[in-house]
Amino acid sequence: MKIHFVSLFPEVFDGYFRESIVGRAIREKRFEPVYHNLADYSTRPTRRVDRRPYGGLPGMVIEPEPLAKVLEKIDRDAGKTLEKYLLTPRGKRFDQPTAESLSRADSEIVLVCGHYEGVDERVIQYFWLRGISIGDYVLSSGELAAMVVADAIVRLLPWAIAEESLLEESFSESLGRNTEYPQYTRPEVWREMEVPKELLSGNPKTVEAWKNTHKSPPC
Repeated sequence: MKIHFVSLFPEVFDGYFRESIVGRAIREKRFEPVYHNLADYSTRPTRRVDRRPYGGLPGMVIEPEPLAKVLEKIDRDAGKTLEKYLLTPRGKRFDQPTAESLSRADSEIVLVCGHYEGVDERVIQYFWLRGISIGDYVLSSGELAAMVVADAIVRLLPWAIAEESLLEESFSESLGRNTEYPQYTRPEVWREMEVPKELLSGNPKTVEAWKNTHKSPPC
């Protein structure tokens, strides 16, 4: 799988993407992150890509031409028009079904990391950028959100995690999109708290019944 990241700070991805499942996927050449520094497409010698918004509104906005240039280059190099997503508070809430759908994509995808007050609305309309939000709060820029989305996608690829682990994990279809049941490990008694006896029974039907009647309480 190949994911393109359009960012003003592409270097921030390296540390996280070196570790764990995503890092292994990159080393095994099963996942290829491609970084595009938006500043490289600036129309000014200063490499700036932001402008003051019309209407006397506060902050700065990513101007349309640099973003348009990089998105057109990505499509041109791919030989086709790719699905493009903008990380933005205005976007659709990212969830497990969306991650599952994107993990099954048979094409490369593009994640545009928002910054400042956002991007010029005309670019969103021209390229049919679909918004993704990871929650009702604001980050300094979209790189962290893009890493969240990429991690959720990559770990769902067929080779990433044992299939039985994916069948019953939080928000999976088999659990009705609910969170997992509580989990326990050794020792059987810890600080006078015991593991539920059903999980020690050795009877698969008893364990299954316990799972079906115990939802994980909020932490």
